[in-house]
Amino acid sequence: MPQELQRPSWRKYFMDITALVAERSTCTRRAVGAIIVLDKRILSTGYNGAPSGIRHCSEVGCLREQMGVPSGEKHELCRGIHAEQNAIIQAAQHGVSIKGATLYCTNLPCSICAKMLINAGIVKIYYKSGYADAISKDMLKEAKISLIKLEDKEPEENS
Repeated sequence: MPQELQRPSWRKYFMDITALVAERSTCTRRAVGAIIVLDKRILSTGYNGAPSGIRHCSEVGCLREQMGVPSGEKHELCRGIHAEQNAIIQAAQHGVSIKGATLYCTNLPCSICAKMLINAGIVKIYYKSGYADAISKDMLKEAKISLIKLEDKEPEENS
């Protein structure tokens, strides 16, 4: 009788891919990856870094560090774009609706990303690490978006 394969759960599978996406980040402070999934299919991916055609922070230095901006504050003072924003933009560029989809992200989205995800129709967010932006959790809760930290116990999805 053949040996049964040990396959990762869907949640682990998608979170592992999210971590791999984060490896493309060019941010010198924090590498973040995000993927948007619907019906167990990846619709789009994103990582944080400077917009296309703009020099990366790894080349010119971190504007936020130079200005002494603390993490979680004044998001607009940055050369980079967040992973969640890049995932939304990638879907839009390719005409892919993400309404009703789930976001897997290495970090809790900031308040700016949370607003974009709410309006984009994301219904569930899995994340691995927190982020220093208290407003984000409040808005996602009010919008009734399921927010699940990786360590939280939730029944595994079927293989």
